[in-house]
Amino acid sequence: MNKEKDFIEQEDLEIEEAEKRNALDEEEEEAEAVVENSGMTEEAKTRASEIYETFKKKGNVTTEEIIDMTEGVDLGTTDFETFCKYLEEMGLQIVNGEANAALVEELSAEAGVDDVVKLYLKDIGKTPLLQPGEEIELAKRIADGDKEAKNKLIESNMRLVVSIAKRYMGRGMSFADLYSDGNMGLIKAAEKFDYTKGFKFSTYATWWIRQAITRAIADHARTIRVPVHMVETINKVKRASRKLLQEYGREPTPEEVAEEMGLSKDKVESIFMLDQPIVSTDAPAGGDDDSGVIGDFILDEKSKNPSDNLDSVALKSQLIGLLSTLNPREEKVIRLRYGLDDGRPRTLEEVGKEFNVTRERIRQIEAKALRKLRQPVRSVKLKEFKDQC
Repeated sequence: MNKEKDFIEQEDLEIEEAEKRNALDEEEEEAEAVVENSGMTEEAKTRASEIYETFKKKGNVTTEEIIDMTEGVDLGTTDFETFCKYLEEMGLQIVNGEANAALVEELSAEAGVDDVVKLYLKDIGKTPLLQPGEEIELAKRIADGDKEAKNKLIESNMRLVVSIAKRYMGRGMSFADLYSDGNMGLIKAAEKFDYTKGFKFSTYATWWIRQAITRAIADHARTIRVPVHMVETINKVKRASRKLLQEYGREPTPEEVAEEMGLSKDKVESIFMLDQPIVSTDAPAGGDDDSGVIGDFILDEKSKNPSDNLDSVALKSQLIGLLSTLNPREEKVIRLRYGLDDGRPRTLEEVGKEFNVTRERIRQIEAKALRKLRQPVRSVKLKEFKDQC
């Protein structure tokens, strides 16, 4: 009797284990189908696998952690939702990424956040989070044009914007500006959210918030605007550079980064150049005020060579001496006709008005003066100067 009982129990155990294996196989097949039909890029699939390997022991991942690990990966709205769905199918639970009270308090005390923003952060920290059922109910009302429902959905998720905006601090924009642009993304998400797809609003809104913030950084954080697609490329190159730094224990060369990225060396070098910060020419060149400014050490390609300036001064001196051998009237005509005093040559008519004579008379005076200057006794000085130069 006992043997029969043991046999039945063993058989039940084997059946249970087989059912578990079948369930796991079905989950894996379903996960593979999600990716296969998603249109996700190979890069996105690879990144999803990396996230799974990183968090599989923990069993869950936050939307902020997904943001960190997908920065620079091209994910559209549908792709991001599918990406999160794939992670869930693999066995990772995606937990709400809304900023908790501790994070709001931390930001409120952080330097660089002004008093008005601190008060605002404390205020939104008092707004309760929504339950999944409440999200769906609000989404239905929004679809019917209920503005009050839309406002409530937005206000209840403002802590999500805080959490995401904090991760982009130090990139050339104040936290207040990051948060403001992130809110614009949240509003857009509330307008476009489709509850029938089965995704949580926070998962859907995360992409819109991140897109709004990264676009704002690309448009406003740099003195010289860099297009959004190039900002993403810069981030990819920087991430590849950090990865190689960890592998090699040193800064990778442009050739190594180019090989890792599948780009040319020249392309990588130009990307690194784009990421260089803008420095004012009025910035101090050293650690003290006596060291001068950076502009003092920049070559002015339009400036003349000092030796050329000396030659110009010497030539001018020779010309003045040569003109002094003419009579005053002839000297003045030559000076005016060739603009030797102010750099503006005058016409025959202008010089004629100056002397109250005709254009023809000025032409005759000029011709006579030039004949005198061409005499060997006078021109020899200029010839000697020309030979020296």
